[in-house]
Amino acid sequence: MDQKKQSRAKLLEDYLYHLQVERGLSGNTCSNYKRDLSKFYYFLQDKRKTILDCTTSDLMDFILAERKNGQSARTLARYTAALRGLYKYLIEEDKRSDNPTIYLPAPKLEQKLPKVISENNLKQAIERHGEEKQFFRRDRAIVEVLYGSGLRVSELTGLSLNDISYSLGYIRCRGKGNKERIVPLGDPGIRVLKDYTENTRFLLLDRNPKPGAEDKNTLFLNSRGKPLSRQGVWQILKNWAKTNDLRADIYPHLLRHSFATHLLDNGADLRSVQEMLGHADISTTQIYTHLTKKHLLDVFRKAHPRAKQGGNTHDASDSHHNG
Repeated sequence: MDQKKQSRAKLLEDYLYHLQVERGLSGNTCSNYKRDLSKFYYFLQDKRKTILDCTTSDLMDFILAERKNGQSARTLARYTAALRGLYKYLIEEDKRSDNPTIYLPAPKLEQKLPKVISENNLKQAIERHGEEKQFFRRDRAIVEVLYGSGLRVSELTGLSLNDISYSLGYIRCRGKGNKERIVPLGDPGIRVLKDYTENTRFLLLDRNPKPGAEDKNTLFLNSRGKPLSRQGVWQILKNWAKTNDLRADIYPHLLRHSFATHLLDNGADLRSVQEMLGHADISTTQIYTHLTKKHLLDVFRKAHPRAKQGGNTHDASDSHHNG
């Protein structure tokens, strides 16, 4: 690789470093950006263009080519967001004076309502989780924390012992952009979390022959006494769902969706839910209001005489009323 190519490739590396260190994005998000932007970088190479001299037309050609390759609208929207972030950075760093993404249209996404689990199904499954299962206290605590506080899975795996206040009933977590927030956890969650830390966690730590400082401080541990990974949480939820006859595709964000929806269903205000979820923009939280409105509409259609399909809503006693 010649010197010019090296310098252009380094621009991408610098930007990815900026995302991780200065903006505090997660490793998973940075990996997605790296993959998407690398694909764009090599696309430009084939056109004998670079990220510094390409035009809006080149960016559109890239998106169009990816669409023809079968990429979904959601993936194309992610590419567009990655490109906009890159060129905003290049302008701020005085690497480019113009922004080729200004007229780059974002693919329209069909708004999909998040799935949720009903309150009764969750309550029954949590309460009947059998003690005969190995590490059931840890698994039950994970479900209670995810559903009881609405944490993201990365926030859950990042919890330390010092992040829990049993007396005050709250959790301190670090969300996107490494922003810290305090979220409440109800009495049932506090009880099962305390049960796990007092009766199971030390058994897991004992399985680690040489526990380091991170192992000793991390709240949730795997069967080897090491910090639990995101993939480990997914597998635990999958097994937990099977044990309790829940849907097989249960996942951490499903519990987060259920947390937000059930709060709004029971009268919580949108701003409070936004704060608990750690959303920077309230428009992100508003999708849950669509779920509650849909729930209300379903109730109305099932219960109101003027909404029941096929029902006779004409009152015979008034049919010959003469005034």
